[in-house]
Amino acid sequence: MARTRSPAYDDQREMILAHAADLFARRGYPATSMNQLAEACGLSKPTLYHYYRDKYALLVQIAEDHVGRLAELVAEIEAEGQPARPRLHRLIIRFVQEYAGAQNAHRVLTEDVRFLEETDRERILVTERRVVDGFARALGELRPDLDAARLAVPVSMLLFGMINWMFTWLRPDGSLDHEAMAPIVADLFLGGLPHVSVPAPPPRGDTP
Repeated sequence: MARTRSPAYDDQREMILAHAADLFARRGYPATSMNQLAEACGLSKPTLYHYYRDKYALLVQIAEDHVGRLAELVAEIEAEGQPARPRLHRLIIRFVQEYAGAQNAHRVLTEDVRFLEETDRERILVTERRVVDGFARALGELRPDLDAARLAVPVSMLLFGMINWMFTWLRPDGSLDHEAMAPIVADLFLGGLPHVSVPAPPPRGDTP
């Protein structure tokens, strides 16, 4: 009969992941050692290795868990069956709110993904594309002209540019938090969207 893991085992793994994400976010992945992580977790190195085989395994798990949660959010919101505009509004609000509790993991995903091996990096990038595609689908329904001009994904990426880097300037102890900023981001993007025009195609050269 296969042994099942206790809830304490899973809790310990999550605790280690949280400390690893914090250290990677503050110090950078290359500058963080397993010794430092063991000390931060209050564990011995042998105990730490019982849960994760090495620092690289932690990096992969942090990135996969974070982007996987974002993909789940897209799927959950799409399953609600809302029209495009309220769906896009809800996607923006929920993503900004999600980042509030996952700033360390998000920073690791944005800054340390380059240290992943090719197969791991590509697998995570595939999930990231699924996330962007969820936004692009709503955007394409709302603005079919952008979709026809193959601009739904680029415009979605502009939105992610606004959301993804909030951690670089939004201070946890400041007067604004993610909860307050979420509707501002949604209003700013959706309010400006009707004014986005489709660029004219570049002129073609003279035909012989």
